[in-house]
Amino acid sequence: MATVTACNYKVATGRALAFGIPSTRWFHITFNYWAPNADNVDELHTGELTSEKAMHVGTLFPIRYNPDAPHETTQSALEPTTSRTPILMIGVLGSVVLSLVWLLILRGCY
Repeated sequence: MATVTACNYKVATGRALAFGIPSTRWFHITFNYWAPNADNVDELHTGELTSEKAMHVGTLFPIRYNPDAPHETTQSALEPTTSRTPILMIGVLGSVVLSLVWLLILRGCY
């Protein structure tokens, strides 16, 4: 089990909101967990993850770690997912296709 030690809200910068690109907002969570070392003595390890949902400090959650390298966890590899990106791309591509079709129709009128 891991214990949340810090939870900070992060906003990705560098996104041009004027062009309709959504900014990615997520929580940066730091946690501690105990894992045995090579001598079978428990050691305290620290890990980080990102999440779309906040976790209160002191919250316990299950975690899996690599017994050969206890500092490697499955939680550390998680990244926030953005579900609006495919919809945004379909909208942009659809707009381009419709604009080209409209220009072809107008060119055929002359």
